[in-house]
Amino acid sequence: MFYYPFTDPTVEALGDRERSLSFLGWNIELSRRWLTFWAAVFLVSVPVFIEAPLVRYFPGLSLLLTGFWVGLSAVLLVRRQTWLWGDLLLGFAGSWLAGSLYWGWFRAEPLWHLPIEAIALPLPIWCICQRRLLVGSWFAVGSLFGTAITDLYFYLVHLIPNWRALMQVEPDFVAPILHEAIARVHTPWGIGWAATLATLLFSAGFLPLYSERVGDPPRLHRWAFSGAVLSTILVDLLFWLAGLAA
Repeated sequence: MFYYPFTDPTVEALGDRERSLSFLGWNIELSRRWLTFWAAVFLVSVPVFIEAPLVRYFPGLSLLLTGFWVGLSAVLLVRRQTWLWGDLLLGFAGSWLAGSLYWGWFRAEPLWHLPIEAIALPLPIWCICQRRLLVGSWFAVGSLFGTAITDLYFYLVHLIPNWRALMQVEPDFVAPILHEAIARVHTPWGIGWAATLATLLFSAGFLPLYSERVGDPPRLHRWAFSGAVLSTILVDLLFWLAGLAA
């Protein structure tokens, strides 16, 4: 049966038989939630390190890959058993599209970053209003929210000039720019805002999980949103460590 876009199995309550089953000690209901969470973490954190070099040298190919992600999503959405992953992958495809456009052609202008990252936002918003494709839609919203908080930090700590410079210089001259940026981060102002915005991200990421209870219908979109938001902290931390090592 072809489910999209009429029936969303991810918002259906589990039956008594499903609730009673377990796999490797995990309740199936909890397993679906944690699988959704970690899949969202993976789709935010790992592809960044694949897409970054790809868009730098082959931006057209990166853009074309969006069609592959959408096509794979459509295939997964055909069956109830794989609906969840098709839904999540469709939300990821929108993020991949935005990343390909910005980092491929506009990366030297930070002011364009958030508007381009939000280019696919109308579709998730429409889906959320219609209560369709909720997992992928909330993943996209969470990913964009994390991006907006990171950009806000760059503005507050005056790292925008460093951003522009990094995108325009040869690799041999990157280290001094990174060192200057790290010095700004390690000021009381930079540390204070990092702590404040990290607390905001942790709160936004954990609150949806705190409201979930075993036995309730598996609102997997909350776990996708949380995974996308919390993984922003992981990605930012990795880039900070890379700056220290430069």
